Amino acid sequence: MLESALESLRRGEFVLLFDSAGRENEIDMVVAAEFITPEHISRMRRHAGGLVCTALEHSFAESLHLRYMHEMLADSEHRDMVLGLAPYGDRPSFSISVNHHSTYTGITDRDRALTIQKIASIYGMSERRKEFVSSFRTPGHVPLLVAADGLLAERRGHTEMSVYLARLAGLVPVTVVCEMLDAQTYAALTVKEAQKFAKQHAIPLVDGEELLGYAKVHLS
Repeated sequence: MLESALESLRRGEFVLLFDSAGRENEIDMVVAAEFITPEHISRMRRHAGGLVCTALEHSFAESLHLRYMHEMLADSEHRDMVLGLAPYGDRPSFSISVNHHSTYTGITDRDRALTIQKIASIYGMSERRKEFVSSFRTPGHVPLLVAADGLLAERRGHTEMSVYLARLAGLVPVTVVCEMLDAQTYAALTVKEAQKFAKQHAIPLVDGEELLGYAKVHLS
């Protein structure tokens, strides 16, 4: 299933990613950011329904001088509101949210796809920070997530798992993730329902435990 998922990402198609029953117990729709289109955003809205976020490899985020939101607020007058560890044991990976300067409202499928495309495109630039500051505005409609520096050796969230998958696929280590929700139960989509969705739409579903097992052997 892992190789099938990597091939899907390389084709610019979706992968479903389950973290684990002992963590969030959620499935995210994932696509490589370099291939994002308005159609991807539309499908995430309609079929997943969670928050559409962009996950960045730690070193890339560092080169843009991005910090975690909880770090930025730690010394502010809102420090007492800062979320500590989540119920599943991790700190959130949220940083700032952005719009590309050429978007209008920033929230449409076209606007969000454009913002994400532009984020992925600066990965290979020599002056990333300069391009980032001149081309993006905050607050915006695309939340940025920063993967842990050690990826799965440090944190085992969808942020790290999706970035790790992109790296394995030989792609820009920037992904788009969105939690799958259930409109009938008003909760997260169950693994069983996600398996049905995956089969119906011919989308590979990656089990986080399988990915962690692979990473233990191959992740340096």
